[in-house]
Amino acid sequence: MTHEGILMGMGNPLLDISAVVDDHFLQKYDLKSNDAILAEEKHVPMYEEMANNPNVEYTAGGATQNSIRVAQWMLQIPGATSYIGCIGKDKFGEEMKKNSKLAGVNVQYYEDESTPTGTCAVCVVGDQRSLVANLSAANCYKSEHLKRPENWALVEKAKFYYIAGFFLTVSPDSIQLVSEHAAAHDKIFMMNLSAPFICEFFKDAQDKFLPYMDFLFGNETEARTFSKVHGWETENVEEIALSLSRWPKASGTHKRIVVITQGADPVIVAEDGKVKKFPVIFLPKDKIVDTNGAGDAFVGGFLSQLVQEKSIEDCVRAGCYAANVIIQRPGCTYPEKPDFN
Repeated sequence: MTHEGILMGMGNPLLDISAVVDDHFLQKYDLKSNDAILAEEKHVPMYEEMANNPNVEYTAGGATQNSIRVAQWMLQIPGATSYIGCIGKDKFGEEMKKNSKLAGVNVQYYEDESTPTGTCAVCVVGDQRSLVANLSAANCYKSEHLKRPENWALVEKAKFYYIAGFFLTVSPDSIQLVSEHAAAHDKIFMMNLSAPFICEFFKDAQDKFLPYMDFLFGNETEARTFSKVHGWETENVEEIALSLSRWPKASGTHKRIVVITQGADPVIVAEDGKVKKFPVIFLPKDKIVDTNGAGDAFVGGFLSQLVQEKSIEDCVRAGCYAANVIIQRPGCTYPEKPDFN
């Protein structure tokens, strides 16, 4: 099986601006810990404030790009992954290109001339994080870029596609092109619930693409929000995962597998009308540096084994391994080589 270009991601490339802040900072900008939101006018000054923070760090981020970078790191096969999204023609965009190419991902960014590269403020308080995404150029992605022959070739080459739910706010027509291609060609299409606000405010778009999803990822908060929005009247994450797995499919070729993470609690996998639980790797609290990117890393680890046709057990184990590595480091970063076997 050739692995070149086997996994393709599409999403919002954001340069993560990560800094340790305090509760006062969260209150000042009306933020909740362990949340992900889109920036409003009132949040604009915080980017400058964080950039001036002496402990600030920059990483190529955005949920999908994080997962693809981690999958690439776990695979250690040059060019196994590709990624598409929109950046600006500016220094943050150059930083992102450099960062991603170093990671070994085949990035094909659409460069917007007039809008700055998107950024995500990662506000770290203790081991929790609050994310505020200022999409800027990431919001300008157009499906015309995807349809260019050199980019569509990446779609045709890939066998697995992963798109975070955040991209529903940017280019649903691009998601449609890829999801329909996957269904027509017996390939694997995957998405993520991504954030409570996606489940609440982009419900129709999410519902439209659910039939195409062969794998659906999320965490317990997102799963409960999805249940509430759909009037399911249950907070039981196992029941929610089962209901999601039974949602009708666009193509009968693959069943849907739903994977829900719950922080330090077991990972829930709903498949074939049954739920399995997998323990995560125990990590003492004093070893946790920063939970930013833990969910993205879990998906990346999972995908690295899935594209090699490993068992779901192996995929979850790899996901837990990758998340465990990432939370012991600042941001979504990792050592040079994985030691997963």
